[in-house]
Amino acid sequence: MRTFEEARRDITRELGLIAHPGALKYESVSLRNSLGRVLVNEIRADRLYPPFDRSLRDGYAVRASDVAPNAKLKLIGELKAGDTPQISVAPGTCVQIMTGAAVPQGADAVVMIEHTRSEADTIVFDRPALAGQHIVPRGREAAEGQVLLVRSARIGFAEIAVAAQVGAIDLQVYRKPRVAILSTGDEVVSAEEKPGDFQIRNSNAYSLAAQVTLRGGEPVVLVNAKDTEQDLHEKIARGLKEDMLVLSGGVSAGKYDLVEKVLRDLGAHFHFDAVAIRPGKPTVFAICNGKPVFGLPGNPISTMVTFELFASLALELLSGAQAKPLAFLDARLGESLQEKTGLAHFLPARLTWPDGTPTIAPLKWQGSGDLAAVAKANCFLYIPADRSKFECGETVSVLPRRDVL
Repeated sequence: MRTFEEARRDITRELGLIAHPGALKYESVSLRNSLGRVLVNEIRADRLYPPFDRSLRDGYAVRASDVAPNAKLKLIGELKAGDTPQISVAPGTCVQIMTGAAVPQGADAVVMIEHTRSEADTIVFDRPALAGQHIVPRGREAAEGQVLLVRSARIGFAEIAVAAQVGAIDLQVYRKPRVAILSTGDEVVSAEEKPGDFQIRNSNAYSLAAQVTLRGGEPVVLVNAKDTEQDLHEKIARGLKEDMLVLSGGVSAGKYDLVEKVLRDLGAHFHFDAVAIRPGKPTVFAICNGKPVFGLPGNPISTMVTFELFASLALELLSGAQAKPLAFLDARLGESLQEKTGLAHFLPARLTWPDGTPTIAPLKWQGSGDLAAVAKANCFLYIPADRSKFECGETVSVLPRRDVL
């Protein structure tokens, strides 16, 4: 049985054969619609940035050698952002300047307005100036042609700003992977239905669709499959028409856990069917008809955790992005804790900052079907497989829920 780290390495290796850049489809989107997408081509600066010596402060453009405590300089003009400088700063003079404005010829420093006072058309300075202070020199941020956004970068709000700055308003991005989501089980009914006494509504289809969307994929939710080989065969075959298939349920060792058998009949090659974690031990990863397939446990918290640990990694790679490690944070344990060894634990927990220090408290839960508990959690507390006892105040690792933290 693999550790979760080994399982993630298996996924990265296998997806590298399927999701290399040359095999992925791409499309053109407008910059306004590019949030969360992954770049096909790098974006370069179209000119020097800044294209002129730029003031960082509201104040006065001066010759630094003219400025000393109680120095008085004649005010000869004003420049705001967007103005073309048409005056020069000669010895004994200064120009009022606004943040973002071009520094006029002759000036080599900007003195903040807070360090001056006005006397008619004269400005009095209360301290010396250093050459270069509060000025960004022309070209200091980027040279013309410099790569500002690399290939396979995921586009966030800062990346959108960079692209807009250089006029890249139409971007080549990788197509969103289409992820088929197939829940299984005779006990499962749709969320719109009133369940019978021994049935449950299908929460997994909704949570998985949300996780796919958060990871930049396009969810394709299929009708729940019954616990028969025929129905599973039909619906799995349908799911394999998409870029990736994620199933929930039917992967344990019970009489009606038929997912692995049906996948095997369809020609799947299995890379693992169990991982040393709790919750989520009976997790399956296979390649079938050239498509990655994840069989996740049916209990909701197990489904959420295993998607985040494994399926989301494959989705990143299918999106054209680079594989990234899990985003663990350090936090102080708010209470003592004891767990069994042998499996790595990912426990629903709540991260707070009571005194400014991130502090984690595991939540009381009734097993991996306890949706009420996970809804109170904003992270998962990671407990290594080889440790059983933790004392209050120890530093531990936390895996944030990316949707709420």
